[in-house]
Amino acid sequence: MPRGVSPVVDFYERHPISEAQVLEALRRRGKVGALAPSDLYEWDQDHYGGLAAVDALARRADVGWGSLVLDVCAGLGGPARFLADRYGAHVIGVDLTLARCAAGRRLSRLVGLDGAVRMVNGDAQQLPFRSGAFAAAVSQEGLLHIPDKASVLKECARILRPGGRIAFTDWVATPRLGDGERRRLDEWMAAVNLQSIDGYRRLLGGAGFTAVDAEDLSRDWIGILRERLRMYRGLREDTIARLGATRYDEYDQLYAFFVGLIEAGKLGGARFSGRCGRGIS
Repeated sequence: MPRGVSPVVDFYERHPISEAQVLEALRRRGKVGALAPSDLYEWDQDHYGGLAAVDALARRADVGWGSLVLDVCAGLGGPARFLADRYGAHVIGVDLTLARCAAGRRLSRLVGLDGAVRMVNGDAQQLPFRSGAFAAAVSQEGLLHIPDKASVLKECARILRPGGRIAFTDWVATPRLGDGERRRLDEWMAAVNLQSIDGYRRLLGGAGFTAVDAEDLSRDWIGILRERLRMYRGLREDTIARLGATRYDEYDQLYAFFVGLIEAGKLGGARFSGRCGRGIS
């Protein structure tokens, strides 16, 4: 990794799912010219569970027509475009990786959603938005990369209006996850300070969220992540052409390690939601 580059930025700048991969997939399908947001859905949802997972978060966050929604750690902006297209929301996506934000803007422009989806480069631990601006905040498997999760959740509470809702999914650690395995996840996948389900409940409460709900998705994720590993391996040719055989082999090894932790019950996933209690009596 180049000196001074964030591990998270380095990880995603070399990630198999990229703007180039999405555009190549479109080309192979003969999709050129005017495109609809749905034309991207098969390839731009860089999270677990596909569109059904975004739908689940939208319902728990009470996203509706005209809602101003913040997507934290938005990546290429796939979920943000889905919320704008299907729910009529206005979505601002914030992400630490400048190249990912730029790619998200181009993909949104490609499908005519640049007026409804805006990508902002920024640190989720210090959100560059005014207090009380948003009706909802969502995130999908992004907080795992952020060291100070308490700060992120407090920032989400700050930018939400009173009664606004948060909904997100993330990795959760179980007591079986060893210190050595935590170190490898940090070094290989920029996964830091992984929380348990109860740990996230406490952090949400400490940030001022009420009516906190947590759903354990670990069993469902086993099949999803096995399929995702097969999908990555199906991108072998494209990944090697873009990043080289060494990077492909590294990623294959680390993702197989990650899936093994899920299968062994050392790591899992959960969906969390809550209401911003600030200003509510």
